[in-house]
Amino acid sequence: MREELRSLPGDLSDLVGRHLVAAERALEEDDPDKAHEHTKVARRFAARIGVVREAAGIVAYRAGHFSEALSDLRAARRMTGSDAYLPVMADCERGLGRPERAIDLVRSPEAERLDRAGRIELTIVESGARRDLGQQDAAVITLQRLPELRDPQPKPWSARLAFAYADALADAGHQEAATDWFARAMAFDEDGETDAAERYAELTGAVIEDVEEDFEEDLDSEDDFDDAGVADEGKLTEEEEEDAEALAEADDLLEPEVSEPAVSAELVEPVEPVEPVEPKDAVVAEAAEPEAGEPADRGEEGKPTEAGTPGITPAFIEPDFGDVLEVETDESAQDRPKKNGE
Repeated sequence: MREELRSLPGDLSDLVGRHLVAAERALEEDDPDKAHEHTKVARRFAARIGVVREAAGIVAYRAGHFSEALSDLRAARRMTGSDAYLPVMADCERGLGRPERAIDLVRSPEAERLDRAGRIELTIVESGARRDLGQQDAAVITLQRLPELRDPQPKPWSARLAFAYADALADAGHQEAATDWFARAMAFDEDGETDAAERYAELTGAVIEDVEEDFEEDLDSEDDFDDAGVADEGKLTEEEEEDAEALAEADDLLEPEVSEPAVSAELVEPVEPVEPVEPKDAVVAEAAEPEAGEPADRGEEGKPTEAGTPGITPAFIEPDFGDVLEVETDESAQDRPKKNGE
């Protein structure tokens, strides 16, 4: 996987890799929906990488999105040239309600190139497609043709093959034989990959001791919760926080593409040119000098206003008003006799 991701830029390669790892961890925790969210982000940034499309297809299949899974697996097949996805693709056709197309994939020339495990998985899908078509006996016979069905040694496919055969027998009305094969599948299925134990209990009414013991162990572990459990819980929380940060980082990278078309020219205000700022002394001087033909501002007793006038504070440099005061004094001296004469 790392080799294929190296074709991406450094930061993008790390981001896609983190999402694929988070998707794998979510599948281990039996949370396919969360895994699906991570693979969608990875596919968004690396849609032309075969391993990414393969992971996206497998996770979509596990989450029940069969159409999306089929599209991604077809793309991965074109990119990588591998036919290993045929069993999953055939099962996606079943999920979409097209068992005939599933059987066509089983009979395709590409199916002959699969390894033994792939051929067995494809036969299991074919048996299910026969049942979808109402051919219960044909479904049983399809699996009976496999010599691996009678192999007593456990193999990677043993649990799934025995369970599929028991399920086909039960659907065909052979309850006693189905019970025996569900028991055999349960013996092979140490990891709980199938529902063999539940199906066996339904047919026999028996209580599975292993399930009961596991339940009691879970109760004891809850009662004896210690610091180690707290540490494990904190570790899981950190992993969840990393997954959330990865999704948030991906959302930030995706946001420009989504929001960019929505920006209109009306929302963008034109930038007006900035006029040069005049020195503070000139501003104070213009504010203090009266216009031509108007008398200077005076207080109640005819005196010029002081620096306490609103807008002029002592923090400014006081200008020199000597010329203005002299003019005002001369004008006042000329006007004073006239006022006395009145």
